[in-house]
Amino acid sequence: MAHQQQISLHTRGPGDMQDLTEQVASIVAASRVRTGMVNVFNVGSTAAVGTIEFEPGLQRDLPQILDKLIPPSRHYGHEQAWHDGNGHSHLQATLLGPSLTVPVADGKPLLGTWQQIFHLECDVRGRQRTVVVTVVGD
Repeated sequence: MAHQQQISLHTRGPGDMQDLTEQVASIVAASRVRTGMVNVFNVGSTAAVGTIEFEPGLQRDLPQILDKLIPPSRHYGHEQAWHDGNGHSHLQATLLGPSLTVPVADGKPLLGTWQQIFHLECDVRGRQRTVVVTVVGD
């Protein structure tokens, strides 16, 4: 059995992190899948999804460490080609990845107590985002 829904998000700009855990859990419940997998996929190349303890310190820390590892700069090849200020955004999003797959057990995403599903905006401005959630299993 397969079930798919979309989550629409409006982000506020670079570093905006949103907790998708409850929305994903609701989609899993609606799917009626008891055992399987749920895939969460950001449509677009300048945002990412993953898991983290969704608390204020880490909501600041993750974007800050990404800016240290891959800082905004005009020296990226993307900047030289497009001059749009978001070469680092593409690289940060690629580093984290656009998707996450989580096991489903007893009709729920199998996450740890301090593990939530997040969406992170890496682009230089707020965006309207679509996240596709696909549940497969029995």
